[in-house]
Amino acid sequence: MTASVSTAPFPFDNSYARLPGGFYAPAVPTPVAAPALIKVNAALAEELGLDPQALASPEAVEMFAGSRVPDGAEPIALAYAGHQFGQFVPQLGDGRAILLGEVVGRNGRRDIQLKGSGPTPFSRRGDGRAGLGPVLREYIVSEAMAALGIPTTRALAAVTTGEPVWRERALPGAVLARVAASHIRIGTFQFFAARRDTPALRQLADYTIARHYPDLAGAARPHLALLEAVIGRQAELVARWLNVGFIHGVMNTDNMSVSGETIDYGPCAFMDAYDPETVFSSIDQMGRYAYANQPDIAHWNLARFAECLVPLLDDDKEAAVAAANAALSAFPARFKGAYRAGLLAKIGLDDVNEEDVALALDLLAVMAAGKADFTLTFRRLGPAAEDAAALEGVRDLFLDREAFDAWADRWRARLATGGREGAQVRAGMDRVNPLFIPRNHLVEWAITAATEDGDFAPFEALTAALAHPYEEQPRFAPYAGLPPQMEGYRTFCGT
Repeated sequence: MTASVSTAPFPFDNSYARLPGGFYAPAVPTPVAAPALIKVNAALAEELGLDPQALASPEAVEMFAGSRVPDGAEPIALAYAGHQFGQFVPQLGDGRAILLGEVVGRNGRRDIQLKGSGPTPFSRRGDGRAGLGPVLREYIVSEAMAALGIPTTRALAAVTTGEPVWRERALPGAVLARVAASHIRIGTFQFFAARRDTPALRQLADYTIARHYPDLAGAARPHLALLEAVIGRQAELVARWLNVGFIHGVMNTDNMSVSGETIDYGPCAFMDAYDPETVFSSIDQMGRYAYANQPDIAHWNLARFAECLVPLLDDDKEAAVAAANAALSAFPARFKGAYRAGLLAKIGLDDVNEEDVALALDLLAVMAAGKADFTLTFRRLGPAAEDAAALEGVRDLFLDREAFDAWADRWRARLATGGREGAQVRAGMDRVNPLFIPRNHLVEWAITAATEDGDFAPFEALTAALAHPYEEQPRFAPYAGLPPQMEGYRTFCGT
């Protein structure tokens, strides 16, 4: 039986648990044998108004592992449906995650969820557990995304369970304490739409507006405004993904948050050499969620969201569909604007015009042909904006150096017409071009050391480096070098 913590580390206020029972199922975490702390995210704890030292106490570690339920928690597993690789599944739900509750801090309301804390009513014969590797991957990558300035769920703490998790083989078990603006997904809306439960859809939409888009409550057509707002946030989010080389890996509708945060880090990874067709996920055998496909998939997912909202948009179905289509038609331009502005900033330009966009896209073409590293190309261009001699460090990344030289001549000529000093241009580029990202070989190094040897030092070092991705950090210089080739590298889901 799961015990109760005597002193509550969280000031819970559980608004989602006050919704009707069909929105979730009660789900108590399953106690584990020997919980042990891996890490508490002290900076995030302080953002939430929590005491990091209290979160590292033995009682809190048992709570993070699922062996204790804190005072004020109302553990639930959320119901949702979803399109998985294009195929609709009418009931999915949290099969290995349990929402303990919500805390309200200076940055608003946040969910506290345990991932890997045992089976729930939605587990579908699964064990509800998580292996140490997937927990560390999500911790590393989600915190890296946060440091890069990209909206994301966060990792508050990670613990080992002292129990094995059986996948292809026995793996050390672990639990991640995840923080999110909420866990409402497009799939949550699909769950009720599939059942034609319009009253529940309306209640969910109104709750979403109150929680994430309160300024829309007074709109003439608040549910249409909600659709437009979610479309805008997702367009900007995916543009940010592309501009750091991030590949989500499993963009199912149940993995798309209506808050605009990146959620569900499964077979995710960052691209090394630039190739628009890059796929890492072992389950994405057709390349549906390849790097360059992500904007189109986001648009497709949003169309499924719009379908859910049709009954709320207008009593006249034809008018409702027309309104939904009009909202969806804004996605391409919204994405293109955000993506191009971000891409131009990466090469030191801030005036979005067709000539400059063509220059930036030409660089990507040269990078693809020359198999140049995505992150290092842009980062090394910064010093070259100030001193042409620094171009040598960029051209070394390209197989076809002459093609890069021709592009670099055009770029330097364009910078000369901009009226800004080279040092100013470089400073702006360094603010948007990271030096440190979760390189695949580094993530695997940290995971292997922890899972095979019980050594968390590489994990600690990597998370420390990634906390300051735009800064020069001499002690972590090896993490910023050209990565080794990893032909055929694949990432895996944790289930």
